[in-house]
Amino acid sequence: MRRSRGVTLVEVLITVTIIALLSGVTILGIGVTSGARLKRSATMVVGAIRVAYAHANATSKPVRLVFDFENRLIILEEATGQLQLVKHDKTGGAEAATEAEKAAQDEAEAIVKGPRAPRPAFKPAKAFGFDPKSSDTGISGEDKPGKELSKGIRFHSVETTHTDEPELADHAYLYFWPGGQTERAAIVLTKGDGDNDDDSDFLTILVSPLTGKAELKAGKQALVRPRDESEESEREDTGF
Repeated sequence: MRRSRGVTLVEVLITVTIIALLSGVTILGIGVTSGARLKRSATMVVGAIRVAYAHANATSKPVRLVFDFENRLIILEEATGQLQLVKHDKTGGAEAATEAEKAAQDEAEAIVKGPRAPRPAFKPAKAFGFDPKSSDTGISGEDKPGKELSKGIRFHSVETTHTDEPELADHAYLYFWPGGQTERAAIVLTKGDGDNDDDSDFLTILVSPLTGKAELKAGKQALVRPRDESEESEREDTGF
């Protein structure tokens, strides 16, 4: 009767090495894919900024981009009236779009006495790449009001000059006006849950206030706020 041959230590080590190599290749492939999705999403946001800037000029209406954290959407909206930007205000002076925003506005306006300027409402706008009545995915039954970030990518934070702190949830807004002007902004995208401090997991889009140009920066970048009016009106621009 033939005795069965055992597995040698060398064969075990070779098997373990092969498994480790295959696992490493798989993990590397996942990292490359998520990195590509992060860059693709950032490029989409840059394109949305260009569209919003041009749409405000073409329609002579205030326009805004809505960053929907929960649904990972970026939505283009136009105003029904003139907008006077209000600082330290989540909606920047626009009419509340959610119950939480309405409650915050009611609380703030209860403190202020005297007449208040009417807040304009915003509604989804149709422009290049944006159609409120059609799906961004092209799949029947999945109509969305805006453009969706790539799979696994989400908004980490959105900071603009009309808010005191970066928005981390719910909705954030970036405004554009006829004549070619927007707000300074820092829009941070992340892959995964965003709890990792690895810079490769984040990408920041910095927006210039005078030309609407956007600059991509690796990692998490904070908004550089102007210290005075001279810095606010500075016409130095970077980006593309």
